[in-house]
Amino acid sequence: MTSPTVGSLRVNGATLHYEMRGRGPLLLLIPGGTGGASSFDGIADDLAAEYTVATYDPRGMSRSTLDEPEAEQRVSEHADDAFRILELLSPHEPARVFGASSGAIVAVHLLTAHPERVARVVAHEPPLVEVLPDVMEHRALLARVEETFRAQGLMPAMAVFAAGLKKGGGATEPQAGSAQSPSPRATALPERSAANLPYFVGRIVPSFMSYAPDIDRLAALSDRLVLACGEDSRGELPYRPAAALAERLGTELRHFPGGHIGLTTHPAEFGEALGKALHT
Repeated sequence: MTSPTVGSLRVNGATLHYEMRGRGPLLLLIPGGTGGASSFDGIADDLAAEYTVATYDPRGMSRSTLDEPEAEQRVSEHADDAFRILELLSPHEPARVFGASSGAIVAVHLLTAHPERVARVVAHEPPLVEVLPDVMEHRALLARVEETFRAQGLMPAMAVFAAGLKKGGGATEPQAGSAQSPSPRATALPERSAANLPYFVGRIVPSFMSYAPDIDRLAALSDRLVLACGEDSRGELPYRPAAALAERLGTELRHFPGGHIGLTTHPAEFGEALGKALHT
C-alpha cells in the first residue's frame, strides 16, 4: 500500500487531519460512522491510479481535534470542512466526492451548498430518514437514543439504536465505523473507532439523522448526484432513504457489492463500482 502524504488544515473550530495519494483530478472520500481517513485504505490505492485521492478524519474524530470538545455538531459545518479541503487541494477545478453513510449526508449537503466546487457526488446509503414516509418512527428512535445516552450511558444507547434500526431491517452505523479493512497501518484503528463511539452516538447520530435535504435544490443538481446502495442491503433501513430519494428525483439507484459496509467487506469490488459511478 502506498504511504500517503499527511497534512493538517485549520477550519472553524477544529483542526483536520487529511491524507493524499496519487495524481490527477481530486477525489475526496468522506467516511461515515466512527471511521476516518484510514477506512478507505482498501480502495484508495486503486483509485489513486486515476485521481489525487484525499481522505480525512471528520472533525472530532480520531486525529481531527475540536477547539471545544463539547461543541454541537452540524451537517452544514462538516460540509464546510469538506469544502475547505476542496479549496485547499483543488482550488481551480471542481472535484469528485464520495461519501459513505453519515459521510454521504455531508456529501449531499456539500453539493447543494457549493455546486460550483463539485463535479460529481456519489452518496452510498446516506441515512436521510427525513425523506421516508415513516419519519415519525425514526424521530422517536433518535429521541430514545438521546435520552438513554444521557441517563444510562453509551452501551445502553447503542443497544437502543441497534434495536431501532433492526426494526427497519438495517445494520447499525457504529458497525460501519468500527469494522475496518486490514492494512499495515491499521493497528490503532479499532482503538480509535472505539474512542470515537461516544462522540458519534451522542452528537453525530442525533444531528445527522435529523437533517432534511433540500429536495428542490437536489432536483436541480441531480445530473451530478449518484445515489448508491449495497446489493445486500435491499429492504434494510440504510438502503431505504437513498432508494426513496432516487425515486423522488427520478434518477437511477446504483447498486454496489456487499451491504451497508461493502467498503469493508468487498473493497476491491466496491472500489471498481465506485470508479465506474464517478464516470457515468
